[in-house]
Amino acid sequence: MTIESILGAIVIGAIIGALGRLVLPGRQPIGWLVTIIVGIVAALIGTAIAQVLGVETTSGIDWIEIILQVVVAVIGVGLVAGIRGRGRTRV
Repeated sequence: MTIESILGAIVIGAIIGALGRLVLPGRQPIGWLVTIIVGIVAALIGTAIAQVLGVETTSGIDWIEIILQVVVAVIGVGLVAGIRGRGRTRV
């Protein structure tokens, strides 16, 4: 694993995580670092789902794969925000 692939994963994770937060309605009580981690995991899971479904990899933009990644990010952000939200007490 090279530094370029690690930086690429961080950038892609930040974008996918941010898109997941943007699509999910309401405020999410999670920070940017957790958003990036959720985005990286969502990108990996979304790519795996696309491969299982037989989505072909092209030389251009793979829109179906990106949509799958964002959907997984929305689910991940929702789960993490729900878990973090339960731990907070309301005054």
